[in-house]
Amino acid sequence: MTAQLTSQPSPPSTTSLPEKPSAAAPPSAQPSAQPSAQPSAQSSDQSTAGITVTTDLIDCHPSTYTGQKLTWDWRGYDVKYIAHGEGQPIVLLHGFGASIGHWRKNIPVLAAAGYRVYALDLLGFGDSDKPDLSYTLDFWVKLIHDFWQVHVKTPAIFAGNSIGALMALMTLANYPDSACGGILLNCAGSLNHRPEDLPAPLRVIMGTFSKLVSSKITGPFLFNRVRTKGRIRSSLKQVYGNRQAITPELVDILHAPACQPGAQKVFASILTAPPGPRPSALLPNISQPLLVLWGEKDPWTPITAASIYQEMAADPAQSVTFQAIPDTGHCPHDERPEVVNQLILNWLKLKNEK
Repeated sequence: MTAQLTSQPSPPSTTSLPEKPSAAAPPSAQPSAQPSAQPSAQSSDQSTAGITVTTDLIDCHPSTYTGQKLTWDWRGYDVKYIAHGEGQPIVLLHGFGASIGHWRKNIPVLAAAGYRVYALDLLGFGDSDKPDLSYTLDFWVKLIHDFWQVHVKTPAIFAGNSIGALMALMTLANYPDSACGGILLNCAGSLNHRPEDLPAPLRVIMGTFSKLVSSKITGPFLFNRVRTKGRIRSSLKQVYGNRQAITPELVDILHAPACQPGAQKVFASILTAPPGPRPSALLPNISQPLLVLWGEKDPWTPITAASIYQEMAADPAQSVTFQAIPDTGHCPHDERPEVVNQLILNWLKLKNEK
């Protein structure tokens, strides 16, 4: 898979976005409680997951972020977010079914290293509202840009996992003035599978499943089976290369939002949404530096899908840094936070020195 230099990214959506009917605007922000513990500075060499990193900035081992979420009114809907630390802004974008809590092992470390860390529960996920809307990548990228205009207001690093990484790429391509760099962790190739990319039998199966999920009769039944803690734990065992990271806390982070009103309709909307742009169409239009991290044991976005980034990293003319992480699956930031935190901080330090 190679970058097509003549490809153009999908332009920012100009579709009128829905607003919450007759909703009173909620408070724009509530006081934030600070995390109870801050990482301490130290210097050491660590070897984890086959990667040796030198820690000369800060302790990169995670201490769970416990800060209170703030509320932002976006078009009449409540969107939850956090803002922690001071310095260059970093905006964290979670993947499908996740939320701010998926970054709990990264937020304190990045903030303690001198960065202003923002993370969102995208509309439809986490503790944000879950209205019955058509959810697409363009829809969320517009939300992200509006958030940047209101809260960040200066070029930021956009970091994401899975579809969050694809949204970060779209933000860099569609709104270049908002970004000074991107961090991609196991970047998805689309929001959903493209029918043309599937073999015929699987294409039929996925088409049938999409119809069942969107049905008012079978949809809730299927969702109730998918959202159980047992099913969530089983799914994590499939995609996490480091099973020690699969904790009751993680299962709760993914399970609780799925029990909130509206979650089933959000699930159905996403699974039947258009796939969105391919990374290969976005990359030729991105001039900001990229750090691409990839868990080698990811069955959802396998390392073979990273070849386009590896080729760019091998080209001195490209500002792309690539690092594969052994024994790690789809969510490196949660599976190997001490490694990912240090790789991010090292890259940021080098980037800012240039």
